[in-house]
Amino acid sequence: MSASSFASTPAAPLATSTAAAAVKERELLRIVIVGHVDHGKSTLVGRLLHETGSLPDGKLEMLKEVSARRGMPFEWSFLLDALQTERDQGITVDTSQIRFKTTKRDYVLIDAPGHVEFLRNMVTGAAQADAAVLLVDAGEGVREQTRRHAFLLHLLGLRQVAVVVNKMDRVGFDQEAFAAIEEDVSAYLGGFGLRPTFVIPVSARDGDFISERTARLPWYSGPTVVEALDAFTAPPSLSDQPLRFPIQAVYKFDERRILAGRIESGRLSVGDELAFEPSGATARVKSIEAWPGPAPTTVEAGQSAGITLDKDIFVTRGDIAAHGDQRPRAAKSLKVRLFWLDDAPLKAGDPVVVRLSTAAAPGVVSAVTSAVDPANLVTEGQASLGRNYVGEVEITLRQALPADPYHLNAFTGRVVVERERRICGGGIILHAAREARLEAPKRGPVVAVDSAVTAAERITRFHHQGAVLWLTGLPASGKSTVARALERRLFDLGGSPVYLDGDTLRTGLNADLGFSPQERSENIRRVAHMAGFLARNGHIAIVALVSPTRADREQAREVGARFFHEVFIRAPLEVCEGRDPKGHYAKARKGEIASFTGISAPYEEPEAPELVLDTTGDIGATLAALEAYLEEAGVLFPPDTDSPI
Repeated sequence: MSASSFASTPAAPLATSTAAAAVKERELLRIVIVGHVDHGKSTLVGRLLHETGSLPDGKLEMLKEVSARRGMPFEWSFLLDALQTERDQGITVDTSQIRFKTTKRDYVLIDAPGHVEFLRNMVTGAAQADAAVLLVDAGEGVREQTRRHAFLLHLLGLRQVAVVVNKMDRVGFDQEAFAAIEEDVSAYLGGFGLRPTFVIPVSARDGDFISERTARLPWYSGPTVVEALDAFTAPPSLSDQPLRFPIQAVYKFDERRILAGRIESGRLSVGDELAFEPSGATARVKSIEAWPGPAPTTVEAGQSAGITLDKDIFVTRGDIAAHGDQRPRAAKSLKVRLFWLDDAPLKAGDPVVVRLSTAAAPGVVSAVTSAVDPANLVTEGQASLGRNYVGEVEITLRQALPADPYHLNAFTGRVVVERERRICGGGIILHAAREARLEAPKRGPVVAVDSAVTAAERITRFHHQGAVLWLTGLPASGKSTVARALERRLFDLGGSPVYLDGDTLRTGLNADLGFSPQERSENIRRVAHMAGFLARNGHIAIVALVSPTRADREQAREVGARFFHEVFIRAPLEVCEGRDPKGHYAKARKGEIASFTGISAPYEEPEAPELVLDTTGDIGATLAALEAYLEEAGVLFPPDTDSPI
């Protein structure tokens, strides 16, 4: 299972015309088909595709020919078993999604594996569905895996379930055998308040009661499988639900700052005011970008989009845009109904990472309030959640995630849980506690105040522009040495440099942050804002931070905007280790420091920095090269004589 597994269908390309949106879409229903292994799921799906005329031309004939060439009898399941490994093993190992349609609506069929070892794949498939078909073999009756799947459907919140009793031909289409299974499965589902919408006897292999009524079941007067599916209620169109636009990336293109992502639900138009959670910042849509062709004025669910805003606000990957009165909750406390799939049980106090759409946040399990074995519905204590167990847990996050309870929005109501960088569980959000926030009043006593000193006055005095010099490189590469030398040099010349050291800031402003990837990103975000503020007020902010990822540095560049200059302080790893002024490398080599950049954690070198400085040589030459760059970039005004810069 992956975070992306919880996304729904692939994105449609960006619309270039609103004319297409004017065409009324057919209703769409997603159905997951689950059941015990070998009870006939793939056979049923193959039959459905065939009898509704949903197979590509020649597909059936091709598979029959392949089967004959291999000396194998043709089976309907071959239509779904697309993976070669499935053919080899004779079991379905992953979910397959395929479309078909009836005269009433379109369907996405999700064929989920039934084998116990692939339970997580089944969960992935079921998490995307609006309704379910639970398959039971007429000869074998309700099995352990049948119960397990039924319980998981209930826990996923699916309320529309049709039970299909397959292989009626194996029991001679016996009414009493069917009635016994109907009673058994209905009683089980009723145990947790789920009543099957239909219970249908069929023979998927022979085509009895898939779409056609046959004489071999004269005692049955209910619907066929196709009729039962058409009787389900489809959810509201995604486009008619509240807007959820998760930001996947922010691009700088000429003078435009483009926010890119996919509209998961709702629609947005040029001129709409958007709120970006979890920050709560607001701005209006200035444009919807498209290439080639004319830009649309409206985009909706299922489309990928790039937009610009009417003002500069900080937006980054993981933020979700919504309309102000229907925004998701910036939540730091989640109650989650969770499927746990890891060998080691989940306990209160365990650190985890919660992923929701393109966002992620570290947190800790504050409580495990229930733990149930889906095979027998037995609750075995509440201290932990064992493998393949389902339970309710409370998670406290270190930073807010934009979330919704599942019943309000399926997309922002599903999460994936990681532990030690491994995906270990997934589930639905039952409750998302909104983070207490002091809303910035649009009109009120808080008003930005201009400085009494203008930028021009500062330039005249300091003889330089404001700037952010972002020095990045391996630990002990020489960042601090260069930063301090430059600070001294500019100050002696009458300028106004400010040195921002990463370790020093962690003793104050950022003392609440640890060293997880998310916390390091937050550390960089805060420093970038501080440096940007100084630069806009005419100072030269010299930042010395390892800042190991390109994504984090791009975030800092966005904040710093035109003032930002990335300077790569380059030195070979062995040189850095040889310096090791703080002894960190030695400790990392001994395993005493986890995730140390350069040893046990990666450093992503800048791809196109404004300047590269090699610090294996003389510091004087390095400083001279830096000064020359600043002059060339227009930050420093070259001195005429010995006067201040």
